Amino acid sequence: MATKSAVVTDRAPAAIGPYSQGISAGSFVFLSGQIPLDPSGAFVGGDAAAQTQRCLLNVRAALEAAGLTMDDVVKTTVFMTDLGSFAAMNEVYARHFRAPYPARSTVQVAALPKGAAVEIEVTAMRP
Repeated sequence: MATKSAVVTDRAPAAIGPYSQGISAGSFVFLSGQIPLDPSGAFVGGDAAAQTQRCLLNVRAALEAAGLTMDDVVKTTVFMTDLGSFAAMNEVYARHFRAPYPARSTVQVAALPKGAAVEIEVTAMRP
């Protein structure tokens, strides 16, 4: 039976509710959705590009805490409050990943925690 353990880092914001920053389960690491909070928990405003950058820096920090890199990500889900900002998000997103790119879903939602415009969750696999 595969064991699970929490992924914890002080280089990304702590969970703001009853959840873990991430869970390592067997070969997989599942990260909770990252919104644009800096490691201290302060909201990082700005446009979708700036918020995407902060979200992905948080993802990177959590992956590193699990001993992984962005190259180990197999699936992402991007939540946005306005798909009109998709191009700006996508430009920043493309700088953080390389081929073969992870599978991705992008959906527009009515609202995100703390008034964020972008939230990103990922699933990674150990090599």
